[in-house]
Amino acid sequence: MPAKQARNPFHDIMQASDNLTVRPSNFLRQIIETDLDGDALAGRRFAGRPGDARELAEAPPDVARIRTRFPPEPNGFLHIGHAKSICLNFGLARDFGGVCHLRLDDTNPEKEDEAYVDAIRDAVRWLGFDWVVDGISHEYFASDYFDFMERAARALIEAGLAYVDEQSPEQMRANRGTLTEPGVDSPWRARPPAESLTRFAQMRAGEHAEGSMVLRAKVDMASPNINLRDPAIYRIKFAHHHRTGDRWCIYPMYTFAHPIEDALERITHSICTLEFEDQRPFYDWLLGHLADLGLLARPLPRQYEFARLNLNYVVTSKRKLAQLVHEGFVSGWDDPRLPTIAGLRRRGFTPGAIRLFAERIGVSKSDAWIDDSVLEGALRDDLEPMAARAMAVLDPVRLVLTNWDAVMGAGVFDACHAPVHPHHPERGQRHFRLGPEVWIERDDFSLQPPKGFFRLFPGHRVRLKYGHVIECTGATVDAQGRVTEVQALLVPDTKSGTPGADAVKVKGVITWVAAVDAVAADVRIYGRLFNEAQPDAGGRDFLTALNPDSLRTLRAWVEPALAQARPGTSFQFERHGYFVADLRDHGVAMPVFNRTTALRDGR
Repeated sequence: MPAKQARNPFHDIMQASDNLTVRPSNFLRQIIETDLDGDALAGRRFAGRPGDARELAEAPPDVARIRTRFPPEPNGFLHIGHAKSICLNFGLARDFGGVCHLRLDDTNPEKEDEAYVDAIRDAVRWLGFDWVVDGISHEYFASDYFDFMERAARALIEAGLAYVDEQSPEQMRANRGTLTEPGVDSPWRARPPAESLTRFAQMRAGEHAEGSMVLRAKVDMASPNINLRDPAIYRIKFAHHHRTGDRWCIYPMYTFAHPIEDALERITHSICTLEFEDQRPFYDWLLGHLADLGLLARPLPRQYEFARLNLNYVVTSKRKLAQLVHEGFVSGWDDPRLPTIAGLRRRGFTPGAIRLFAERIGVSKSDAWIDDSVLEGALRDDLEPMAARAMAVLDPVRLVLTNWDAVMGAGVFDACHAPVHPHHPERGQRHFRLGPEVWIERDDFSLQPPKGFFRLFPGHRVRLKYGHVIECTGATVDAQGRVTEVQALLVPDTKSGTPGADAVKVKGVITWVAAVDAVAADVRIYGRLFNEAQPDAGGRDFLTALNPDSLRTLRAWVEPALAQARPGTSFQFERHGYFVADLRDHGVAMPVFNRTTALRDGR
């Protein structure tokens, strides 16, 4: 009897992927398909954790068909550009029966914090992805590998492939050359490896000041690619690290750390944005030499680049986002006007909408600007089939039904109902009352209506949606000419859903909330934070493009059930758009709703 084949723990992922709608192809999918069809990924081993060549020599074959990674630096909150990368890397791993690692690239201790680590974890999981597969967590930190990186640096020095340079930063910059002129060798480039090892040990021991020396890779000072002109790979930095404390005073540069992290984690496809394309030759140079020196296992990762997300009417630079937050232009990292994932979430964006947006814009090698209407279109498509309906009056004026007592009886209120969702009757009904006084939208009434106006004006009839037909008789106007009250008559026997509902034909239907059970709420109407599509184009001061009207707060009246809405719950306010109960401020005492998007594009 043949031996029982070991279960592939990624079978369920692969099976689930097979049941999904076929996704559009792109150059990254084509690369992965080619690699899986050939032998580019053959011979990979993985012991359930990262490892160097020696540790992997006895490890079993890697059961993950591919490995990708999402490697943010924990120095700020993730934004919509990161969301695209999350969806891409985790999505490719899911679709090809692989694993995506969450890696926190914490090599810059001055700017990093555990609060950002927690926010990153939360954002990835909120988007619907996870780094725990078959009970194994694939969350890693660059700082996990600091010991190995120091060992790798020493190996490069011993092999004559790195040296300690004692030029000042200004001298190094001047000697680096230009795009048309080669660089100039450092006077320390030819120093013996033993001397560089001594100096590197002194750097490690904290015996030299910041900026006094760096460790550089010895590549090619005449290379047309400036990134190969002996890039710095270690610098001195006396800073407390959020995980390692004060153990280290030297820290690896990102261009040194990133490839090593990929190799130790057995990443197959290292996917990053186009600005790293010029760094790829050093990525390959470093990994090739460390593999030749016996420190890293083959096959080695390969780096591939795609165009980053450029979204109109936002800035995604962490520095600029931090400036907006710290200088008080917005209320925090989760301000709904920001493109941060926390801000989008509080605005009412859904994980499904962001994933749909990422799929629609696709992946390419060419930079392009995406209009924010594409993002909002994906949001509407995601919210429409699931958002419960409700009525709300955002700019209220009182409507008095002057014959209510005569028709319905004094002190009587009429019970009305409407579907929670018009296309899902199984979700039931919502209930509210109609009485002699209701709130209506101010722009639903006009004393002098323009042509084609079918809503309320003296002598005209409309239907109160889900209620009765009414006939306007007049209005009260204050000294400034502002309407303070509208009067109307209730037309008997015209309630929606009753036999007489169609006895009176009307063209206009308006939404309303009865004064008897209306709930006061603050409604925040968010617009674009910037008036310019590309607010920081050409290096200009992006703050000059701020939109002073990007936030309006209205005192509105909403259906009674909305007082019990849970924070983060989305609704379609009929005729107005999609709104969400604010994650931070919404409460029973004062409901707060943020407008997520209008019902259609056009603002």
